[in-house]
Amino acid sequence: MSDSTVSDKAAVTRPKWGSSEMLPLPNRFNSAVRALVAERFAALDADWKDVVFDRDFELFTADDARAIERQTLESGYRFDFSATVSLESEPEKYKRPEREAPAFAEGPSSNGRRQVGVGDNVIRKSQTVTGPVALISKVEQVMDYLTDGIPADTIAVIDDSGGTLTAPIIEGFAGVICLGGTVRSHLGILAREYDVPTLMNCKIDHLNDGDVVEIEVTASPPPADAYETGNTGHARIWLIENEG
Repeated sequence: MSDSTVSDKAAVTRPKWGSSEMLPLPNRFNSAVRALVAERFAALDADWKDVVFDRDFELFTADDARAIERQTLESGYRFDFSATVSLESEPEKYKRPEREAPAFAEGPSSNGRRQVGVGDNVIRKSQTVTGPVALISKVEQVMDYLTDGIPADTIAVIDDSGGTLTAPIIEGFAGVICLGGTVRSHLGILAREYDVPTLMNCKIDHLNDGDVVEIEVTASPPPADAYETGNTGHARIWLIENEG
């Protein structure tokens, strides 16, 4: 193989304009294309000039493009930029204030359960939802869930009623406990769209990651004038004792 052929093979793995793509999704897709083409070109044992025009379909096909697109989207890269762009562009504006969860006086115990909170039910269901809680407050946690997946039956505890933080992964949760907002907040809209059992405007006793709770999504959603009249907090949150 000539020196020029070796040089050509190295060249096809580099970005066309000499620098990497700025956004992660195009970078992920184009890098996969370059790697596949380089691998197939090396196997042909031919000069680039003899391959690129007359044998180009031996390097890359429409089926290859569809397969790479599918793999890229399934990996979660479609969410990476949208989930971090606000924090990266204006970190002070989106800095999460440190605050404690709204206080809830410990409630009654029943059948191995202790009431640890109340909230406003977004979607009325025929059965309650039970699972371990995950307290989510950082973009890094969302990125980990995008990469590794969300464990089965996880109930997220968040204070982002706008849904910006957890929107990319909300459909993967068994339920959501939100410490802010109302059933009309953006997160409430997302919960209805993805049919995720959700309590908004929650007041809770202290919860730790892994605590197993039951959220009472069998409760009626609040009436239209609930937030004007104070007719809220009818859905209960129970800690399943001796679990988690």
